[in-house]
Order: sequence, then structure tokens, then C-alpha cells
Amino acid sequence: MKRTFTLNWALFCFFTIALLACSSDSDKPKVDTEGPIYTLIFLDKTRSVNINKAFVAQKYQQAINDIIEQNIRQKGDRLEVYFIHENTSKARSLNVTVRSEMEDVSAASPTDRETAETEFAMSLSREKTQIRQRVLQQLVTQNAGSSNQETDIWASLPVIAKANETGATVKVYYLSDMIESVKGATRRDFQVKPPKDNAQADEWAKTDAAQLKKYEIGSPEITMVLPFEPNASVKENNPAVTQYWQTLFSELGAGNVAEE
Repeated sequence: MKRTFTLNWALFCFFTIALLACSSDSDKPKVDTEGPIYTLIFLDKTRSVNINKAFVAQKYQQAINDIIEQNIRQKGDRLEVYFIHENTSKARSLNVTVRSEMEDVSAASPTDRETAETEFAMSLSREKTQIRQRVLQQLVTQNAGSSNQETDIWASLPVIAKANETGATVKVYYLSDMIESVKGATRRDFQVKPPKDNAQADEWAKTDAAQLKKYEIGSPEITMVLPFEPNASVKENNPAVTQYWQTLFSELGAGNVAEE
């Protein structure tokens, strides 16, 4: 009986110590080993996208909310907004970097750790609100100038390549109909001549990629947020145009290309 009691007590002590050790580890703050996120938002400011349309406004506002919620997480995260028009690469309208920082609490008491985490969460929340307001202001900015006549999405590539040079995780969002429309023998004008089917879209994309690979965009995540309602006609929302961009970005090395 005594031997059984001793054995049971030893097992009890062993499991108690193991449980306390696990609890101690789980209470420690999780160190964020992920580097900063560099977010690029390209807002279409050409005549083909009507931000005053209720469906478009609601969809793009929600997209902006989601982008900020997902990508603004820690000090060093960066967000830039560019306008898409005839001079896209020179049309940066917003540039912000997160300043909120979580202090080192590795040696802090549970109370001090909780206080630090709460203060960080509040500070980050305030920054998110400010950034969201500033991006939404850019969303509703009107472009009545002559630059709204052409849509130069190719010109976003050097912007992405520059972001790639920072070593951050680059996430790119196009809030656009993706109707490239630039005059010139070596350019695409999908308003005049869109790809007729996916096969032609792939062919054009691979041809164009050969001259655009000079822009080393790395492997960014790319999301195209289209302004089309679910019941839009094929003429309005041509799937071959989307296919063109899917193939082009993939040829250039994009890690993931999504359509919303």
C-alpha cells in the first residue's frame, strides 16, 4: 500500500510540474517573428470606374476596411495609395508607416504585461482608424482632369518592384476594372481591342511579360477587386481581361493572384 501511494504521489507531482510548465509557456507573449507588411493600394481614377455607384462604393469601402484590418499589425507596417490613370507611377497620394510599438514584456509581471498589451492594442486601433479615414478620403477623390482618359496599369509594376527592394512582405490591391487602355504600338488598349478569349489573353500576357520582366516585383500577393456586380454582362466584365492579368502577374513571379 505504501509503495502504491508513493508511486501515485510521484506521478501526481510529475504531471503537476508538467502542467505548470505548459501554463507558464502559454502565458508568455507570442513574439511576432513576421516582418513588416508593405501594402500597395491602386485606386482606379479613370472614367471607366464610377465610385459614386452604390455597389462600387460599398464594395471598395469594405475592401479597404479588410485590407487595413489584416495588414496593419505592428510598428513598421507600411501602406501606400496610388491613383491609376495615365501617370500611375507618379501618382502616389498617401504614404503612412505604423508607429505603434509593443514594448518588451519578456521580464514583466503578468499585470504589467497585460497593461502593455492593452496600451498597444489601443494605440494600434487609433492608428488603424486614422489610416482608414485617410484611405477612404483618397477613394472618393475625383479626377476630372485629362489624366482620366487612359488607364496605365503596367506603370504600377515599377512601384511594386521598388517596394520589393525593402525586403518586406508586399501585398498589392487593385481597386480597378483592370481595363488597360494606353495608346501605342507596344501597348494594350482593352477598350478598343480586348482579348477575345482566355487563349489569346494568355498569349498576349506571355508576350508582354517578356518586356516587363525588367521590373523585379518579387513574389507579392496580388488581389484585383473588380467593380462589377454579380449579374454584370460578359461585355462589361470580360473574363479574358482578368485572365490576362492572372497570367501576366504569374509570369512576372507573383506568389498569389486573386480576384474579388
